[in-house]
Amino acid sequence: MTYTLPADIADRPIAVIGGGTLGRRIALMLSLQGAEVRVYDTSLTVARAAIEYVATQRPRAVDELGGNPAVRLAASDSLVDALRDSWLVVEAVPEKLGLKQAIFADLDQLAARDAVLASSSSSFASSEFIGGVSSPERVLSMHFYMPPDVRSVELMSSGHTDPRIIELLMAELPKYALAPHWVRKQSTGFIFNRIWAAIKRESLLVVAEGVAEPRDVDALFADLFKSEITPFRFMDEVGLDVVLDIENHYCELAGVANKSAPMLQEYIAKGWLGVKSGRGFYNYA
Repeated sequence: MTYTLPADIADRPIAVIGGGTLGRRIALMLSLQGAEVRVYDTSLTVARAAIEYVATQRPRAVDELGGNPAVRLAASDSLVDALRDSWLVVEAVPEKLGLKQAIFADLDQLAARDAVLASSSSSFASSEFIGGVSSPERVLSMHFYMPPDVRSVELMSSGHTDPRIIELLMAELPKYALAPHWVRKQSTGFIFNRIWAAIKRESLLVVAEGVAEPRDVDALFADLFKSEITPFRFMDEVGLDVVLDIENHYCELAGVANKSAPMLQEYIAKGWLGVKSGRGFYNYA
């Protein structure tokens, strides 16, 4: 069956699957045009917290980035309700391959037949979890960083993605104050994350080996590269549990041991997950 691009997208909802640190930020950006945005999470408490975040942050985002002051927001722990008539579905669940495979099989069955199904995964290509999808031509990778501060989005085909979807999103995403970049060949880690992975890995190792403290690495990085974004501050923003999952996946693909895992596991065991828990490499209490 030939895939048909979604129509009337300005009036149709957008669904974000996962209300965590990144999911709520994605929902914020995709709310800027005023269409209904629904956040689904298996925990209704998390979904509601995500919607509260969007509602709180949105006035400033609209003021700084532009957009429609009016918005409709919905939190749900019902996947069927969240997906109903949505033209775009963005998955933002933890970096667990089995979980993503299960989610996309469900999305394929429950979403509107013309809905675009996108994954925000930073370390898994969408080609890795389309085995249970009957319409792989509507699945792609749509990798966000940390909006609204970092608004770049990388778009990458699953190898089966209808090229018109890439064209559609390249044209539509700037309307949401996002900057799309086309990843022209399937690549584990996309464009920036391949470069960032090397920086992150060595930053973790020099601390794990006792060569430096996180603040020293960050201070050097800020001075040399004149950057406000530094390795350990950024990892705290992402969440150290997410960082560990990503590093484990990269190391598995490379066939090497994750030498920084014990340090990250120690932090996680203490509940030091980063900004979201009040403490990570830095104390945010």
